[in-house]
Amino acid sequence: MTTYSYHRLFRSVPSYRWWKPVLAAVVAVVTYLLASVVVYVGVLGVTTAVGGAAAAERLQAGIEGDALAAADPLVLFTTLASIAVMLPAIVLGTLIVGPGAVGGLSSVAGRLRWRWLVRCIVPALAFMALTVGLSYVVVPPLSGEAIGTGPVTTPADTLVRAVVVILLVTPFQAAAEEYAFRGLAMQAIGSWLRYPIAAIVLPTVGFAFGHDYNVWGMLDVAVFGVAAAYLTWRTGGLEAAIVAHVLNNTVLFLLSAPFAGVESSDGSPLALAVTVVSTPLYVWLVVRAARRTGLVTTRSVPLVPSAPPADGRPQEARVG
Repeated sequence: MTTYSYHRLFRSVPSYRWWKPVLAAVVAVVTYLLASVVVYVGVLGVTTAVGGAAAAERLQAGIEGDALAAADPLVLFTTLASIAVMLPAIVLGTLIVGPGAVGGLSSVAGRLRWRWLVRCIVPALAFMALTVGLSYVVVPPLSGEAIGTGPVTTPADTLVRAVVVILLVTPFQAAAEEYAFRGLAMQAIGSWLRYPIAAIVLPTVGFAFGHDYNVWGMLDVAVFGVAAAYLTWRTGGLEAAIVAHVLNNTVLFLLSAPFAGVESSDGSPLALAVTVVSTPLYVWLVVRAARRTGLVTTRSVPLVPSAPPADGRPQEARVG
């Protein structure tokens, strides 16, 4: 038997070739770009048909101004849906090219381990409780601001629509990013470079630069990205990363939704400090839970015997 860690799963497939992850990524990127354009044009077309040219102009201005405006349901839906289509694009690229099994992107079990995913919710809640507590109670006095939030400025009907969008679309957006940066990218790099550090760090760089934030915001994203990638490798699957990403984005969007006109935060040294403090807690809780449950974190593949030579002499087995 040969054992493969998560980042090396493409190597466990006998038909693996070094160029297949590259081609799969190209197919996924092209498909994603086309799908995101379809989403944008579709939403814009419906908006124009229902609200006229003025509504379409407001949508375009909103996306150009603050694409993650949680208090604007239409802008937020367009942005999140445009990212969420990354998930079917990755699946399509993997299916067409076949660098590995599609289920292998989820975990070493070849599927999402739903029981383990649910087990990660409690550690994620502790992670978010610490993050929100530090952000709303500890950080404001340090930055010279009052503790608490200002008056609600989003109209009630708009707020309801925003909450519905956040709850329904954010899980797909967050999961899509995990399958892209901790799934396909991590396994592609892991198929070329054996050491997990490369598969953890290199996709995280792309993950950070994929967010249009200032330097503090990108560093904040990078800290989370390293933790998510480490947990993906350590637990043998995306479940822990998906749970943390979904809960983090959902909570932050919900906290921002009541305040119309307030732009989404870019990043700051104190916000980075909060992430540096709270993220290790989640990592520790998840690793401890994985150890206690005896979670299988690698895949074992039988050795494939080579075809016998013409003279009939025995031959050593080879790895498939």
